[in-house]
Order: sequence, then structure tokens, then C-alpha cells
Amino acid sequence: MPYAKAKDGTMLYYKDWGRGDPVVLLHGWPLTGDTFDDLAIKLVENGKRCIIPDRRGFGRSEQPWDGYDYDTFSDDVAAILEDARINQPVALVGFSMGGGEVARFTSKQGKGRVSAAVFASSVVPKVAQSDDWPDGVPQAKLDQITQQMTEDRAGFMKTFLQQFYGWGVLSRPVSEAVLDSGFQQAMMAGARPTYAAAAAWAGTDFRPDLPAFEGIPTLILHGTSDANVPIEGTGRKTAELIPHATLIEYDGSPHGIFETDKERFCRDVTEFLTREVRGTSADTSASAIPLNS
Repeated sequence: MPYAKAKDGTMLYYKDWGRGDPVVLLHGWPLTGDTFDDLAIKLVENGKRCIIPDRRGFGRSEQPWDGYDYDTFSDDVAAILEDARINQPVALVGFSMGGGEVARFTSKQGKGRVSAAVFASSVVPKVAQSDDWPDGVPQAKLDQITQQMTEDRAGFMKTFLQQFYGWGVLSRPVSEAVLDSGFQQAMMAGARPTYAAAAAWAGTDFRPDLPAFEGIPTLILHGTSDANVPIEGTGRKTAELIPHATLIEYDGSPHGIFETDKERFCRDVTEFLTREVRGTSADTSASAIPLNS
């Protein structure tokens, strides 16, 4: 699989699967692009070309000391598209932290570069609570997360991923193997990138980016029981700030809907992108997975 070179020389790993209209799949913290393997397979089989990066500092990408801010993340996406020789508008799918990249890339690169957008369990518009954002997460709780990570990063990740997937004594929507896979992905990241990226998604205000979505087909997917990124201050607020967007709430679902609600998640994204992005290069004939599967 290819690597792209960022502006600062950091080598960025990405998968390039399929042929057709391009879709960029931007993963959440603290995972890798493997988050989207199941969705990417379905999209490719329905005529899309999927670009699936590992964010700088995570997965198979290099781990520089600097660059863990959303302007740089946006530039990294642009570098990957240049390396892949994609000049046409792209659809963007951002899960959790990746939703911030969808927002910043669209506002910074220009909405002419974006054909459609999907925010899934996204940190947009703003995570941290403030006087003008009472539905956000209190700073004391964010500080506690930082302290727990720095004291025992591996132990924190074990507990974090259980909450991520809504996994407990009475509810186990995913297997232990899924938890193990998430832990392995999380520990591929460097400690510095893990901490710095967490500060970025917790502290960035994406409200100024959202006017750029005027006229861009936008889908918002969010679980109503998301304990990591509560829907009240994120998914529902994004729907208010992008009035033409479609909001689909997954009743009772936790943060990691790409696994806990895999079939529905893949269907919702594929149907939306197939409907909203109509290209001529896609082969959507016999090999395509039925959208009602």
C-alpha cells in the first residue's frame, strides 16, 4: 500500500481500494484506517474508490513530534489526495475525531473539493464545555482522561474501548476479539501522538468551519447512548448548524457504531453516497452488494 509525503516530510500510510468516485474515510481516535475495512469493501463493491489513511502518529504512518492540529491534519488529507492523483471532488466520511478533519478540510480546501460529507459519532461542532457551549464535556472530565492516559496508557485504553463499544456485564454488542483488535490498533500509536491528538479533538471549535457545508449533501449518524461523544452537544448540534443535513440517530447505540451497528452503518453510508454522488466511472453491476442486505 502507498505512502504520501506530508508538507513537513512525514510519511502517511493509506489504502487505495477500488475504482470510481473517490471516498476518503477518516478514522477516529485512537484507532487506524482499519476501522473502515467493512464499509470500504461495501463501497468498493458499489462502485466507489476508497482512500483510507492512517492519521499521522497512528497505525502505519510515521510518528513525528509535531503536527497534531486540525490545520495540519487537513493538509495531510490534501497531500494524500495529491499522491493518489485525485483532482476531482471527494466524498468525506469522518468517524469521531475524523469528523473534525471533514469539517476543517472542507472549510480550508474549499467546498468545491467536496462532493458529500458524512459525520459519524463525530466530535463536531465542539466537545469541550464552555460558557457558550453548555452541552459540552466539562473540562474537569477531559483533564481526568488526560491524567489517566499518562499514568497508564494501556490500562486506560482497555477501559476506554469497553465504553467505546458499550461493552459491560449486561451488554456485549461486540466480541472480546473486537475489543482486542481495538486495543492493538490503539497501542500502535505513539504516546506523544495519542496525547496531542486527544488535546486537538477535545479543544478545537469547529463551529466556524460549518458554514462551508452550505450546498454540500451531508449525513450525520450518531448513537443516542454515546458516552464518549454525547449526542446532545455534537450530532444534534451539527444538525442544527447545517440545517439541510440529514440526522439519523441510532437509538441506544454507543460510540463505535461502525462495529456495534455494522450492517446498518454500512447500509446508511453506502445508500447516501450512492444517491448523492453520481459518477460515470463506477461499475455497479453484478458485483455490487445489494443496498438492502
